[in-house]
Amino acid sequence: MTEPGPGDEREQSASDILGAALGGAARRAGLDPAESASTHKVVWSAIGGWRGILESVLPSLAFVILFTIRPEPLILALGVSVGLAAVFTVVRLVQKSPPSAALGGLIAAAAAAALALWTGRGQDNFVPGLITNAAYGTVILVSALIGWSLIGIAVGFLMGEGTAWRADRRKRRAFFWLGIAWAALFFARLAVQLPLYLTEQVTALGTLKLIMGLPLFAPLIAVTWLVVRALYPRASGSDEPAEA
Repeated sequence: MTEPGPGDEREQSASDILGAALGGAARRAGLDPAESASTHKVVWSAIGGWRGILESVLPSLAFVILFTIRPEPLILALGVSVGLAAVFTVVRLVQKSPPSAALGGLIAAAAAAALALWTGRGQDNFVPGLITNAAYGTVILVSALIGWSLIGIAVGFLMGEGTAWRADRRKRRAFFWLGIAWAALFFARLAVQLPLYLTEQVTALGTLKLIMGLPLFAPLIAVTWLVVRALYPRASGSDEPAEA
């Protein structure tokens, strides 16, 4: 890995915009290494607490259960799934809480349901998720390999150092491996779920999607948080000891 030089000015300019966006999103999700918080609180905040878990799990779980019990008509399982996502969004709007998470889930559920209804195949309800895993995994992997880890860009702006972390070999190495770890998560999901999609095993596909969702996401969030705290000890020196 080489230190950034004059030729990197263009990438730095682009990373300013991307870093600000990623950093802002991470901060809104509760992932701010500059804040005093134990690891379990950060992870809990990142997944949205009980509400976030319900919003992430229930629509897909409802689809899997109903499709397994009664695959026809397909619109029944899809309608309940989208309906639950809509209820979560309405509740957030009524309570005047940030609707972004529920709204994102509603849009994703509606798009997936529309595709499945159009093709008449239940497994197509999972196509957007497969595409998302492939896209996220590829982007994060490529960014890590070229020395502009998206993890590093987000953390750099969270910590107020922009892209200065690229001049620190220790940080670059850490963000490189974090990027590899996150890319591996997305590609692992794809490797397990794509064969099930191709063989039309809808129930198994939906079940494994749930198992490989939050249960894998939460531990990786914890690892990322702990690594970042170790890289920025001054910012977290007054924190309470992290809890795994």
